[in-house]
Amino acid sequence: MLLNSPYKIEGDILLPGSKSITNRALLLAALSNGITCLQNVLYSDDVQYMLSALKILGIKYIYSHKNNSCYIHGQGREFPKNKNTTLYLGNAGTAVRSLLSVLSIKNNNVIITGDKRMQERPIKHLFNALIQGKAKIKYLKKIGFLPVLTNGGFIGGKIILNGSISSQFLTALLIASPYASLNTKIVIKGELVSKPYVNITIKMMKSFGINVKNYKYKIFYISNNQNYISPINYYIESDASSASYFLSAAAIKGGKVRVFGVGKNSIQGDIKFGKILKKMGAKISFKENQIICKRNKLISIDMDLNDIPDAAMTIAITALFADGITTIRNIYNWRVKETDRLHAMATELKKIGAIVKEGRDYLQICPPKFFKQSEICTYNDHRIAMCFSLISLSGIPITLINSECINKTFPDYFSKFFSICKYK
Repeated sequence: MLLNSPYKIEGDILLPGSKSITNRALLLAALSNGITCLQNVLYSDDVQYMLSALKILGIKYIYSHKNNSCYIHGQGREFPKNKNTTLYLGNAGTAVRSLLSVLSIKNNNVIITGDKRMQERPIKHLFNALIQGKAKIKYLKKIGFLPVLTNGGFIGGKIILNGSISSQFLTALLIASPYASLNTKIVIKGELVSKPYVNITIKMMKSFGINVKNYKYKIFYISNNQNYISPINYYIESDASSASYFLSAAAIKGGKVRVFGVGKNSIQGDIKFGKILKKMGAKISFKENQIICKRNKLISIDMDLNDIPDAAMTIAITALFADGITTIRNIYNWRVKETDRLHAMATELKKIGAIVKEGRDYLQICPPKFFKQSEICTYNDHRIAMCFSLISLSGIPITLINSECINKTFPDYFSKFFSICKYK
């Protein structure tokens, strides 16, 4: 896809529902007693994989494209009713990790697998944690990676989890633990990454009737005498990670941009992105259900952005338009995402003329004196495609290879991006 350079950015954007919240909500509703109406549901590749898996496992649901709603008929502790099957989950990490944990409770003989990249993403820390809880699971090919076979057995108890790779491992254990036969105590080894995503999980579980005790992100305690209960209606916040691209566009070349669907009371950690943009010099204001950004002179930052790994990628692009050298630290977990994002970002940033230093867990970016017109490889990674669309704001056109990979989380991204681009 060729993106020409607009002379100005301005407009309003209604954001789609959050992928992270949508996939959590779908599974929590399936585990609940009662029917749940989920509103503002995102319909993307990752969500379709989750819906398909739930259908195979016996969950009945009615999805409305017109209303972006989904009625889920929960099975409570009876989930899943269907057994002896294979779930193909593409590269949907949230779906893979959470379903593996939940399906480790009952005897069901389910194989969980994914696409080539998903089979390269590490699963061993979650696997080892489930084994501690007596789960009967085994690798079917390479140790530490998908595909795996699960056949129940998980009883909870004391579990030690390495938290340094992905918060999704903890999220998966938290979601499964209320239905284990023992109370569960999860002890975190190392520093837990992406804590805001764990906060999302705990807050959502509370909305579905489950209380989790969190002791300074070192120990988590979940009682097994709790049941997921449908909240009847659950509204899914718009995606704060997706907001980052439009806010950054305004900071680089605005005009005023307003994003609707997420605001100052968001449960998502990526709401912090707006505060970082403000630190870089942009004019930001937070409202109840919207964020407003206006252009201003941008300056570099040096920050630990471990807690917002997705939105931190947008900061890396914004840094190209800021005065000074920007350093983004403590982002090793970029390497185990849809691609090795640390290496991919460094490689593609160099193409457009930036001077980049790639460390094991950091990225240092010196803006280019002149932007180079380039073809950007997206590595089949939706966030790289969306991030590098912002290079078109530099005054040069940019070409994105395989731009369709945005379908993973934001199928309408480019139509919304073009809606705020003003061309001569």
